[in-house]
Amino acid sequence: MIFKGVREGKPYPPHGLDHRDWARIPPRQIRLDELVTTTTVLALDRLLSEDSTFYGDLFPHAVKWKGNVYLEDGLHRAVRAALRNRTVLHARVFDMDSAAAPAGPPDSPALPRR
Repeated sequence: MIFKGVREGKPYPPHGLDHRDWARIPPRQIRLDELVTTTTVLALDRLLSEDSTFYGDLFPHAVKWKGNVYLEDGLHRAVRAALRNRTVLHARVFDMDSAAAPAGPPDSPALPRR
């Protein structure tokens, strides 16, 4: 199996990230078998197109939510990687688990030295 799972639709709440926000997230390697896709449709013309990322981000976008990593954008790039016998993909991963984690108690300010 190429992906951990295939589903239609995003199970996570809206994250509100725009293109600039995504660009600030450094790409990292992620295994294809750890990804859950958020679409079941694969367009053959886009899969075979060499310039499918010409107007977009070079890296796919994924969202980590409740321990799963959902491939939000970049299904065609992920399938192309799999067809080339690659097991990993460079993607920008937004960790919604960490972003939504409740903040701990604020650090107490350091007392001035006398």
